[in-house]
Amino acid sequence: MSTPIPGLAALPVRDGVRAALLADAPLTALVRGVFDWVPEKQAYPYIHMGGVVETPDNAHDRHGSQTVITLDIWSQYRGYAQALTIASRVLQALDHTPLVVVGHVHRWTRFMSLQTLTDPEPPGDIRHVPMDFRIGTEVDPA
Repeated sequence: MSTPIPGLAALPVRDGVRAALLADAPLTALVRGVFDWVPEKQAYPYIHMGGVVETPDNAHDRHGSQTVITLDIWSQYRGYAQALTIASRVLQALDHTPLVVVGHVHRWTRFMSLQTLTDPEPPGDIRHVPMDFRIGTEVDPA
């Protein structure tokens, strides 16, 4: 049996994460969109699909990857209550939840970290909460 040629997992992982977020009705009720690219005048709150770091996680008999994806939650609510409520729902939608990752077998999704930030530019009313998730995949042998 030949080993399948490995392909990057970054794009199919991003697609799988976005699909999972959009399929979560309680989450979509909280935000005005989940975007790969954010339109100029986008209304708050929303989630931006941020950066991705992919590293190989191979074994002698398989090709795998660990992909870290950052999801950026943006809000203009005074304080962090809105952004952290959204973050809590994102956690419920993704952590330890199966994903559809085309061309790959999803193995696991784990929440890694969250940070609260305030945009320092005047008027200083934008809240930013980046969340990181680590996702393990293997190239689909089929």
